[in-house]
Amino acid sequence: MNLKPSPLAFIVFLLAGWISRQQLVVIEYLKAETRMLRERLKGRSLAFSDRERALLARRASGIPRKVLLELGTIVTPDTLLRWHRQLIARKFDVSSWRKPGRPRTMRIITELIVRMAMENPRWGYTRIQGALYNLGHEVGCGTIANVLQREGIEPAPERGRRTAWSVFLKAHWRTIVAADSFTAEVWTIKGLITHYVLFVIELAKRIVHILGITTHPDEAWMLQVGRNATDTLDGALTGKSHLIIDRDTKYSRQFRRLIAESGTAVIRLPPRSANLNAYAERYVRSVREECLDRMIFIGEGSLRRALRDFDSHYHLERNHQGIGNRLLRANPPPMGPGAEVRRRQRLGGILNFYYAPAA
Repeated sequence: MNLKPSPLAFIVFLLAGWISRQQLVVIEYLKAETRMLRERLKGRSLAFSDRERALLARRASGIPRKVLLELGTIVTPDTLLRWHRQLIARKFDVSSWRKPGRPRTMRIITELIVRMAMENPRWGYTRIQGALYNLGHEVGCGTIANVLQREGIEPAPERGRRTAWSVFLKAHWRTIVAADSFTAEVWTIKGLITHYVLFVIELAKRIVHILGITTHPDEAWMLQVGRNATDTLDGALTGKSHLIIDRDTKYSRQFRRLIAESGTAVIRLPPRSANLNAYAERYVRSVREECLDRMIFIGEGSLRRALRDFDSHYHLERNHQGIGNRLLRANPPPMGPGAEVRRRQRLGGILNFYYAPAA
């Protein structure tokens, strides 16, 4: 029996061939585009979201590895297959069904344990347990021990034998001063000369006293500065219980003995200690950024004048974040409606203060 193809079947055959050729053209274009994109991404990787990974993994699940290699995809076949395996594994993941085990100690109790241990260095587990019971919390000594161990806090009595730096500062806050120094480069007839400025700062009030300026901070100069600072009438260390200094060699043994004999104990910071003289270091940063780094000094007199102007601005006109963003000496009265605002300039406008004159 001789069957002849119908015209309709012939048309369908031609249409299918045309569509197949169109698809091949599109595929070749996409492959070329992908190759160019991969060349630009050499040495770099794209970040995919979990949703994008899942989508690509599902699309690639029915494509053989050989075909994926021929396509030259941005994501390698191994990565697509790994994502696909993770997608399958996630389907059978039942970890979210598990019930939690023994609950951890409530955060509020943990914070109370740490607070009591830090505020009472000699309290042991039983004493802390009793204090918690007074507040309505029944906590075992083992739980208290675990909390302190996890927070890196030593048990009593070891904890009570050491005084934390923060505790010491709070206990002597109003009578502690810290000393430090900074340098300034000054042009003279001999060229650029380094000048050393020594100062002390009262930690509680942030008040700074410039003790002296010199080009040679030798022991004789330091001893004279020490005698001036310990003067019973107007010395910067009068009435101060402790002076914090670093390990700089200018604080010689004779200098430390002079200060100690005046009644002010000298505390030397540990070697390479970070942030233990933070208040003095913060003042150095302020005077550099707001004054020294913005000026060229010609002669020691210009340096002294600049430091005097900065000292006045610092104590009378500069707001300090460490004391609630307030002025050191006094707070200005509130400005009334329609009051005129004036500007007080120092150092040629480098330092400015805005105020409303009294009516």
